[in-house]
Amino acid sequence: MEYAMTDLLFTPPRLVEPADFPASELTAPGVRTLPAEDKPRYGEVHLNVPYAEKSGRTLHLQIIMPPRRVVFPDTATDVYPTILYVQGSAFHTQQLGHELGNLVAFAARGYVIAIVEYRGSEVAPFPAQAKDAKTAVRWLRAHAADYHVDVNRMAMWGDSSGGHTTLMTWATGTSGADDDPAFSDELVTEGLGLRAFVDYYGPTHIGRMNEYLSIQDHLEADSPEGWLIGRVRVDEHPELVSPTVIMDHVPHASRRALPPLLVIHGDKDRIVNFSQSVWLVQDLQAKGQDVTFYRLAGADHGGAPFWQDGVLDVVDAFLKEHLT
Repeated sequence: MEYAMTDLLFTPPRLVEPADFPASELTAPGVRTLPAEDKPRYGEVHLNVPYAEKSGRTLHLQIIMPPRRVVFPDTATDVYPTILYVQGSAFHTQQLGHELGNLVAFAARGYVIAIVEYRGSEVAPFPAQAKDAKTAVRWLRAHAADYHVDVNRMAMWGDSSGGHTTLMTWATGTSGADDDPAFSDELVTEGLGLRAFVDYYGPTHIGRMNEYLSIQDHLEADSPEGWLIGRVRVDEHPELVSPTVIMDHVPHASRRALPPLLVIHGDKDRIVNFSQSVWLVQDLQAKGQDVTFYRLAGADHGGAPFWQDGVLDVVDAFLKEHLT
């Protein structure tokens, strides 16, 4: 059917609320009708949001929203507890979508989640990764209104090398008074305002990673740990290893109580041995810090066991306890 322009009608547009917008009475032969359930299962994802320029490259966030009923124009002022997730990568360039599906599902529990891109060790060695994580926190706080972030309920979570970055962010200070300027590219007076941290199987002492069985040589220059400190042998440079050791940055709680920490590690981890988390937790307990430790029986280095409902229920309960 063809229409001449003179046959077209024009209805002036006007803003109408969804509940008041009239349902069309038009039909076509054979049309079928389904009921519309206006209850989103998952939230939208803002991809490749730039947050910093460092070492000649742009760093990005992948920002996952919780399920929200978004009406155009979106003028809602609702805010949500927010997690900055640091994706592990053996300290090299990250594959930022590695856990995207799992994190979209976790965000459906009522969180904004921002996946943090850091500079890989081939671009910038330690402590660039922790510096980038802190920059990302400060950027997200400054742009909280754009992404419905509750700046009073923020946490950080990371896996593997991202767990190390998360732990380093935690240990080197999250308040303005305690933030170590050696681990920040910004003025530290404002602080980060992070209230809880989750570590999935992060290395804690890179100089001791071959004390127990591993499928990797963690001491050679081309190992992830060697790259982290400048592509040199780990066992030949204790002066470079020492600043990367998490426990060396943790004070006694009587001097500075750190935010609560949840550690989850598989006891069959072939890459970052379970001992790495044991040493961390023993040190924190001796110093009176608030740490909760879960052994994931039979779990290797990452993978599906860490994203089962039972494990995520533990993470969710921990975050809700400390972000309320």
